[in-house]
Amino acid sequence: MADGRAQNDATDEQFVNVAVEAPLQNLLTYKASADFVRGDSVLVPLGKRTVRAVIMQTNVKKPAAEISVRTLSGRNDDRPRLSEPILKWLEWVSDYYIYPIGQVMALSFAPLKRVAKLRRSSLRAQKKNPIVKSVENRPKPKLTDEQDYVVKNIHVENGFGTHLIFGVTGSGKTEIYFELLEKALQAESDRLGSALVLVPEISLTPQLTARFAARFGDKIAVLHSQLTDRERTEQWWKIVSGEKKILIGARSALFCPIPDLRIIIVDEEHETSYKQEEKLRYHARDAAVMLARHLDIPIVLGSATPSLESWQNAKRGKYHLHTLTRRVAEREMPKIELIDLREVSMATPFWLSPQLESEIRATLDRGEQIALFLNRRGIARAVLCTSCGHDYSCPNCTISLTLHGERDLICHYCDYHELLSDTCPKCKEGELKSIGLGTEQLENDLKKIFPPARIARADRDEIRSRQTLEQFIHQMESHEIDILVGTQMIAKGLDFPKLSLVGLVLADIGFNIPDFRSTERAYQLITQMSGRAGRHQKDGGRVFIQTYNPEHPALQMSLAGQFSDFADHELAAREQFAYPPFCRLAAIRVISRDFRRGEDTIEQVARRAEALKKINAQYEKIEILGPVEAPIARLRGQFRFHALFKSRNNLSGFCRQLLGNGAWIPSSTKVQIDIDPMNLL
Repeated sequence: MADGRAQNDATDEQFVNVAVEAPLQNLLTYKASADFVRGDSVLVPLGKRTVRAVIMQTNVKKPAAEISVRTLSGRNDDRPRLSEPILKWLEWVSDYYIYPIGQVMALSFAPLKRVAKLRRSSLRAQKKNPIVKSVENRPKPKLTDEQDYVVKNIHVENGFGTHLIFGVTGSGKTEIYFELLEKALQAESDRLGSALVLVPEISLTPQLTARFAARFGDKIAVLHSQLTDRERTEQWWKIVSGEKKILIGARSALFCPIPDLRIIIVDEEHETSYKQEEKLRYHARDAAVMLARHLDIPIVLGSATPSLESWQNAKRGKYHLHTLTRRVAEREMPKIELIDLREVSMATPFWLSPQLESEIRATLDRGEQIALFLNRRGIARAVLCTSCGHDYSCPNCTISLTLHGERDLICHYCDYHELLSDTCPKCKEGELKSIGLGTEQLENDLKKIFPPARIARADRDEIRSRQTLEQFIHQMESHEIDILVGTQMIAKGLDFPKLSLVGLVLADIGFNIPDFRSTERAYQLITQMSGRAGRHQKDGGRVFIQTYNPEHPALQMSLAGQFSDFADHELAAREQFAYPPFCRLAAIRVISRDFRRGEDTIEQVARRAEALKKINAQYEKIEILGPVEAPIARLRGQFRFHALFKSRNNLSGFCRQLLGNGAWIPSSTKVQIDIDPMNLL
């Protein structure tokens, strides 16, 4: 076994280079006892075990005689051959995001052997709701003039092109997706092609899959994290075998090697959840654009609040921009009212303004539904002693514990639990006071103020499975819920006909996060949540935004409803300080249980970066920010440090050289590379 370079020299024995499913950066050379081609899946000996691998190079020159080369164990018939465009794209993913090529390849395959699902009892599967339910086909609605114009101007048969559909909430982007899918699947009359639709995990609801099934019948397969390995394997094979033609999935569905793929659609392309924050830290939207380029097919990005990166690409002409300015069926946009909580006196509870309370009562009297949004779970975000100031903090993280129920204190990062004591554990005499507000407290208050109303809460504490999500959606659609309280879970992709009033209880949450994207995210969340109101009513419904910071740009521009003005304002600030999309970013994080060792390692990262800049002219303009402790300085018992690198050019090569072979990194310390980071905490 050894590293090798591909050669065309003919030899009596065949040698191949493979990408093994292991944390190795290089390809390994093996002797092959049969003919293989690039993209074949095989099994190979590695140490004392047998691992899965993919053939990357054939006809490799025989290694030197003194190098012992092992023989392949054989083909892996559980995995199909990967096509050349897919292989080249996977190589790009590995190179750009600096992740072992064999582990990238592994993401393209099902988690279990194909035969595994056949040995399971079908009775167990029947106990659960089907992944894609059968629904009656619905007649195609007549497109609006704007929808029709967009569909006619996206030519799915013309090969690669990136199209950004910017449409207000309720403008019918999904119907455009349906039309484009039909065009793409039937682009060649002799056979039906395939399509990939990516949606944020939080938006991949039974409501969404039912809409696709109503249009495309039994052609739908679904992949997301709530599925078991058996279910994922079953869905994977249905799309790979050609039994199903449209794959709807969260970000990881991007790696499924779909045959005859003709179009990719990325809904809510601005969503930060498309960026994976562990292991392979890829951005599914950006990687999807590159996949479309390698396959020479169109890709469609859709959003009511596009990411500033995509918006700037459209302004530069790199993306084709398509705009929808009106809701379907001539429905109005919701009327938005900003409430300055600084001017609200004697409100009980403090978070409920008289204006919002009055409108909730009026909406209940009309028999319509209300959604109240607060992006914070629990009863209160902190508990303090009024005498000595002691607060309950997580012993593993630099985070305050959140109060749930009457006595449960929980860390939302590491799941540490502690019971609230009767007296202050520090001074033994001070009164303990809960500070802040969460969805659980909101629900409790509402039950007291509106006792006849049927109130439900949708957050990660309440919605923990696909079944509970389906139940919640059914209850909203059948009007078994009058007032819905929730976190961002209710802001994404849900569409309820009787929901006419939306209240953002404390819009300020998220304004002051130490991240240059915080204003953009606040604007997106406010706009997306406001867009849930009145989607099926002529008057567009009403939205009340409560805040202590009414002058904040995200709020003022949400009121105006002009995304382009907000984007211009924010892009001007980004350009002034050279942040994306006007530069590239890379983050290197150091994680260690020993503070001093972690600090020494991140300082060594900075020294190595400065040295690399001096010896390599192409890196001299790279800007180094830090090193510093991360804003969340300790997480799950480990200390965290980071350094940021800014450049107008790709930073992957710089980061790869910076880390080298990693031999200088202490064994008990992790050094992580994040190309195009989305989370700077």
